Amino acid sequence: MATVIDLTPVWFITGCSTGLGRALAERVLEHGHRAVVTARNVDQIRDIAATYADSALAVALDVNNSKQVDDVIAQTDRTFGRIDVLVNNAGYGYLAAIEEGEEQDIRDMFETNFFSLAALIRKVLPGMRARGKGHIVNISSVGGLLGGPGAGYYNSTKFALEGLTEALALEVEAFGIHVTAIEPGPFRTDWAGRSITLAKNPIAAYADTAIARRAQITGRSGAQPGDPVRAADAIIKVVESPDPPRNLILGKNGLDRVRAKLTALMQSIDDWEDVTLSADYPAT
Repeated sequence: MATVIDLTPVWFITGCSTGLGRALAERVLEHGHRAVVTARNVDQIRDIAATYADSALAVALDVNNSKQVDDVIAQTDRTFGRIDVLVNNAGYGYLAAIEEGEEQDIRDMFETNFFSLAALIRKVLPGMRARGKGHIVNISSVGGLLGGPGAGYYNSTKFALEGLTEALALEVEAFGIHVTAIEPGPFRTDWAGRSITLAKNPIAAYADTAIARRAQITGRSGAQPGDPVRAADAIIKVVESPDPPRNLILGKNGLDRVRAKLTALMQSIDDWEDVTLSADYPAT
């Protein structure tokens, strides 16, 4: 008798304890897909797996723990046979003026937001490449497309992720693998509340810039315009599309800000075009 292969997509989602990661895991399973739902504290996601016992696998995962990552990928292969969609959602913010930044806080955030993410991609890619299909979804941020006072180090992790995503997409498209960067604006998650890390030693000189921006960001926690469930539905739509975008901004706030930056950037490019072209050797 021929072996019946279950073609239901298998999602592997990091950072599912709260916010967008949790909403995405729930919506993916509601759509009838299968999902490996991960969080550092597995007790926070057991309820998701209990609701979808046949299609969900809840696993403890600290993305900075390389051995644990290997073990969870192996467990996924034993349970579902493959990973079709990798969603790199785990991450957090650190708000500090550049001068206020603490070395260890900066490096810790880069480890989670960028280096561990890149390592997970490297571990999942061989299987996708062998099967000739897959989709890698990197949860970036509008902050990966434009910088803001008080968020420079967080912006840097997301700018790095944007560069990795763009290069990766060009490297793997010939293998049938899609890569998308998701760029949310302010969404109603714990990002600006319980999960945020703040400068330990504020410098009063930045009261009107970085410190004011920190207060604005944390002050609206719980009242952001973005809906995580609607964001999750948008991500599912991207993955189910035969022609998914390389980048997707989520929310009007983020869209307006990115468009304003691009308009200003194009104006600056045009204004300084003569100087730009003057840097080349003269044409022969």
